This record gives sequence, structure tokens and C-alpha cells, in this order.
Amino acid sequence: MTSTSNSPIKPRTRLIDGVSIRYAESEERGEHALLLSPWPESLFAFEPIWSRLAERAHLVAIDLPGFGHSERRDELLTPQAMGEFVIRVADAFGLDRPHLVGPDIGTSASLFAAATQPGRLRSLVVGSGGAAVPIQLGGVLRDWALAPDVEGFRTEGRHVIEAVLPHIEGYAMPDHVREDYLSSYAGDRFFRSLPYVRSYPEQLPTLRDLLPAIQTPVQIIAGRHDTVVPLVNAEYLHERLPDSQLDIVDAGHFTWESAAVDYADLVTAWWTGH
Repeated sequence: MTSTSNSPIKPRTRLIDGVSIRYAESEERGEHALLLSPWPESLFAFEPIWSRLAERAHLVAIDLPGFGHSERRDELLTPQAMGEFVIRVADAFGLDRPHLVGPDIGTSASLFAAATQPGRLRSLVVGSGGAAVPIQLGGVLRDWALAPDVEGFRTEGRHVIEAVLPHIEGYAMPDHVREDYLSSYAGDRFFRSLPYVRSYPEQLPTLRDLLPAIQTPVQIIAGRHDTVVPLVNAEYLHERLPDSQLDIVDAGHFTWESAAVDYADLVTAWWTGH
């Protein structure tokens, strides 16, 4: 793997609830923030915004189980189960009422966590993740989530990621980040991660019914030009959450990389206000 010596992110692993989880941590500073890796990327997706966020909070970023370089446990591959696991992660790291940043697949997991553990989280930052009912997804993500048969997706995972990476626009991706994404889903690891989004037809209606009772403040950041998770998903959440703010950036799906400066500014301003 390409050297990551120049990266501010220094990955390590630890067992949480019997699962080997890869994580990175910044220096202790003020409040805590827990960052959940997007898919099909890894915790290195936060490299463009890491230093900015670390100026404001103590960061712990993780690869969710079955994603990035964390161990998979099949029973965790639904948003509701993942939300419960996220709380266990916060407990394991001793994070007292952390801010939770969960873009992409972290959106639904974060909202389930807030719904089931009121008051445990200080605030949420979500977005670019499927939420709407009926399901509103585009491109290949819709196929991954809704195709009747998944066998057609059983291929070398590196090839899938190679096809996705050109869609991360406006970001000069370092070699070590690119290789980390590719190796995260090599072999059948990408195929084995599909059950998470394939649980959306069952899980998102359950989440819909919980949204009006979530009292945790939620910031929703969405890309104006996102064709994979259309803007309607962000608007859907904003309409149903009692305490939410919707921020739309001039980018596609990968807002945390493609619009890193804007994303970091929005998150740190949100933290200041909450």
C-alpha cells in the first residue's frame, strides 16, 4: 500500500463488541465528534477536511463494520443495527455526547442512533444517503439496492471502485487514498457490503416513522447535482425532522471531498451553534 506518512489520518484497529474496527483519532480538544465512513470509500474520505475539523473537536473516525477495512458482521448490515453499533462505538471510546458526522450510508444509521438513544448525541451531520419513502435513488446505486438479483454484481471489488472514483470531482485524490479505497473492497468485500443498501426497502419505512420524534439537532448537507442520491432525500428529511437545517452545496454526491472547503465550513459553523 502507498505510504500514508504525510496524511493527518493514522489508522489503527481495536475490538469493539468483538468486531475489529479500523479507526483514526485526533488529539483531545474540546468536544468530541464521531465520523462514520461513507461507501464505497473509507475513513480516508475525511482527509480533505480532517485538519479543519480537528481544530474544533476531538475526532474519532471509523470504518463501519463491513466497510473500509473494518471486519464485517452480517447482522450489522442494516441501518438500524448499525445505528445501535454506533452508540457502542461512542461508549467504547468514552465519547460524551459527541457530534456525529455520518454522510452517505451513515445518514440512516445516524438517524436510527439518535432515535433510539435520545440525548446521547449532541448533534448530527448527515446527507447524501438514501432516506425517502418511496425510495428515491439513481444510477447504479438504485440497481445495487433494488435489483431482484444481485449475482450480476458479484465481481472483483477493485473494478467496481475504479468505476466509481472518476465521479469524485474536483478532488486531486492522493495515491494512498485511492489505494485505500481499492483495497477496502477488493475481492468479494464490495459484494458482501451490498446487504446494507438492500435493506432499505424494509428499513427506511421504519425510519420514516421515527423521524418526527428525533429531538437531536440535525444538519443535512446535500449536493445540488447529486444524481445518485437525489436532493429529494435531503428535502424529505428536512420536512420531517423537528430540528433540522438543510445546506445545499454546489457539488455532486461526494460533497465531503468535491466541496471540502464548503463542507468543513458548514460543519464547524454547525458545531459552534450546537
